[in-house]
Amino acid sequence: MHIRRHPLLLSGMLAASATLALSGTADAAVAKLSQSVAASQLAAAGVTHSSSGGCTTRSNAHCTSYDQINKATVDGLKTLKSASGCAINVTGGTEVGHASGTYSHYNGYKADIARNSCIDGYVTRSFTHISTRGDGATRWRSSAGNVYANEGSHWDITYCGGNTSCTAAASA
Repeated sequence: MHIRRHPLLLSGMLAASATLALSGTADAAVAKLSQSVAASQLAAAGVTHSSSGGCTTRSNAHCTSYDQINKATVDGLKTLKSASGCAINVTGGTEVGHASGTYSHYNGYKADIARNSCIDGYVTRSFTHISTRGDGATRWRSSAGNVYANEGSHWDITYCGGNTSCTAAASA
């Protein structure tokens, strides 16, 4: 029996293979959430947010935006809330005005949360102190590879979602 290969089927299979091969690149597989989906998930978990401008517009540095935040960042904030039992108030998200870089706020990897005695104690008791940055911020790494930097008024958290390159960069 002779099997004929259909050219369109073959080209579709090749395109699917190419897509799968490319999905291994740095950010291709990172799931992004919209403002409304992320806000809904975080609110349901008891995570609050605030901004100096009282807004959520990503293009405004005075807002706290979740637009295009990584799903791993939202999951990390929800886990932090449930594991710590502390009040978690997000004060910085994906809005403009933060430092740039691959694993940045704008690219969805980071969130700032307000400090309080509960969360300060939880981070310093539960995670490993790794270093002090040149600007004086002490850094702590969780067993999941997320990095927490105490920047004085807030914790700057890099949620790496298991990406070891991200953890290495955030720890350097």
